[in-house]
Amino acid sequence: MSEQIKFVQGNEACVEAALYAGLDFFAGYPITPSTEIAEHMALRLPQAGGRFIQMEDEIASICALVGASLTGKKVMTATSGPGFSLMQEGLGYAIMAEIPCVIVNVMRGGPSTGLPTCPGQGDVYQARWGVHGDHAIIALTASNHQDVFSITVDAFNMAETYRTPVILLFDEVVGHMRERLDIPEQGELPVVKRLRTSVRAGIDYHPYLPREDGRLPMSDFGSQHRYNVTGLAHDMWGFPSQNPQIVHGLLRHLTDKIKNNVGTIARYKEYFMEDARTVLISYGSSARSALHVVRNMRARGERLGLLELQTLWPFPYGIVEEKCVNARHIVVVEMNMGQITRAVKRAVKNPERVVLANRIDGVFITPTDIKNILRLIQGKGV
Repeated sequence: MSEQIKFVQGNEACVEAALYAGLDFFAGYPITPSTEIAEHMALRLPQAGGRFIQMEDEIASICALVGASLTGKKVMTATSGPGFSLMQEGLGYAIMAEIPCVIVNVMRGGPSTGLPTCPGQGDVYQARWGVHGDHAIIALTASNHQDVFSITVDAFNMAETYRTPVILLFDEVVGHMRERLDIPEQGELPVVKRLRTSVRAGIDYHPYLPREDGRLPMSDFGSQHRYNVTGLAHDMWGFPSQNPQIVHGLLRHLTDKIKNNVGTIARYKEYFMEDARTVLISYGSSARSALHVVRNMRARGERLGLLELQTLWPFPYGIVEEKCVNARHIVVVEMNMGQITRAVKRAVKNPERVVLANRIDGVFITPTDIKNILRLIQGKGV
């Protein structure tokens, strides 16, 4: 049996998962609290036959990903708030040019330099809207190391399937805490390989012509085919175009390939939801405290349940609506000023029942914090 058991940080679990998924190339710049990803990757990736390079900054890091991915490599970078801000232009380029890559953002307190060593979940909207223009994005998260591993593998699979950047939104608590990780045997988790074109050399290759299933076969840059890559609106050959029909079709394709697959992309976990009258919705490390509260209060006979979101974008509106249809109270637990709370209110039929339980002071939200909000709700008879 080749399964390995390790006791690791969340950042290390992310590295091991990337290697499991077939990572070939990592480019990054150290920044708290994601630095351990680069440090561990510098050791482990060369051992697996891949290439690690420390770039001069985060702008160069994501640009290096773009180039390496186009040559046929599976690629990843890791950063935190200020570095993620610097990556937005490169991220937009990768969205427009449909370049598979994985960007890890281990969130901390902000804005600006903020609270570098403290937890936060304030980058949720930045992950969705940081890039200018109409676009869609996939952003995933997890609350424990086993899920960090599986979600990281999912991120690579989605990047390859939809030919798009995928963001992993972890947070400082998940990144730095240590717990058990069971690394599965190869083949136990599915791994999606790069879809390469079957068009032979010397025959016209259309790099942006989707198949009937919507997937775009790629040709390794510098290999059999010569083709154009640009961040400008472009036609199926990759050449810039301002033709309204072509531009409209391109933007619809970029958004629809993700929006039309919400059900396939959505990842979530549910606990005690069958009879829950009070539903807690959470994600990342906040979900650990939420789960503690649910288990503790159910032991006393109270009907609480937890919906843990692992796909934040595209937001699973239908799933949230369905799971909360019988809820009298909906409490969103997060460490920001209500970014996912706003999405939940849009999803449910009675948004006035949605309440925020949060902290924004760089201190991990505790079960006591959540219980205080629940007492307040019950006291007011909301």
